[in-house]
Amino acid sequence: MKKAFCIPASALLITAMLAGCVRSEDRRDHISDIGTASGPEETEPFQYMELTDEILLLADGLSAVRHTGDYGFDLFTERGGGSSDAEVVSFLTEYVLSGAEGLRFEGNPFGCSTLSVQNAKGDSLFGRNFDWNPCHAMIVWNVPDNGYASVSTVNTDFIGMSGIGFSSLPAETQALVALYAPLDGMNEMGLAVSVNMIRDRDDIEQNTDKPDLTTTTAVRLLLDKAASVEEAIELLRQYDMHASFGYMVHFAVADRDGNSVAVEYIDNEMVVVQTQAVTNFYLAEGEKHGIGTQQSHDRYELLMNRINASGRMEMNDVRDALDSVSKDNFGGSDSTEWSIVMNQSSGEIRYYHRENYTEPYVFSVKGGRIT
Repeated sequence: MKKAFCIPASALLITAMLAGCVRSEDRRDHISDIGTASGPEETEPFQYMELTDEILLLADGLSAVRHTGDYGFDLFTERGGGSSDAEVVSFLTEYVLSGAEGLRFEGNPFGCSTLSVQNAKGDSLFGRNFDWNPCHAMIVWNVPDNGYASVSTVNTDFIGMSGIGFSSLPAETQALVALYAPLDGMNEMGLAVSVNMIRDRDDIEQNTDKPDLTTTTAVRLLLDKAASVEEAIELLRQYDMHASFGYMVHFAVADRDGNSVAVEYIDNEMVVVQTQAVTNFYLAEGEKHGIGTQQSHDRYELLMNRINASGRMEMNDVRDALDSVSKDNFGGSDSTEWSIVMNQSSGEIRYYHRENYTEPYVFSVKGGRIT
């Protein structure tokens, strides 16, 4: 059974087929009802067309794809995970992609901003900017056999192939690889996760007897298995963390109950800090506190000022807050490649591409219609 995709004049929405078939009989039937969509003042009219497993190009530099079923991630964690991007690639090559060669994960430093707030109804909202040079973003809606449904985002420029461009691979292969390289996302339980870089010479290389995760596979694990911030922290404590691309990062994690934290790694020890905003400097108290770029401090202050002034924020307010800290406000060659506003209570996700804050691409993590 195919899912449906809607394209309004200014938005898109992953949704179920209109003929009453919410999901196919052979698909799991427990996708949670985590609330209703935001109020009618923020609802757009929708027109529908089908979303298949083929990659849909939404705009130059932005595509979306659906994946359903198993993709080997449980096997990956059962076998001990991976302590480097190369080990993740080795697993994919051997067990998932049937010996495909030349795959690699690579990347350059990136900047990000996130905020976590609630609206007037008490819905939890999460906002995210991904700042980098122009790239190709892929939105992946995933419903695994054993885990929560989720929508996540991948910078496919971080995925390389020898002798062939990543975009030239079959759609199924692109989707499978992308599932191991998410930089942010939200699952059907309302858990939101984002990776934010910290410009620091230190790395994350925990080496105990625990199984291993890289930055991006940690995001995948949380989206698949965690329903709350508490569960996310407990899951992360069960693994040794290793930074993807060799860069220091921290995670912004928030749930639909309004809990929001930054998870940082200082001297290879995990530290959890309660916060409503995360940019690109250490938030934990101690000798590392504040290390990061000056611009990241500026963006943090702008976000916290809006949060403190507003109290409650609607999805459009979160959008405007992200706009206020997007890269076009600071000059330079980088851009905000994507911005996301997530309603963790309803499952609605709005993507804004390359600082065009007038035309969202709207998805539902539940795969159902937003009314």
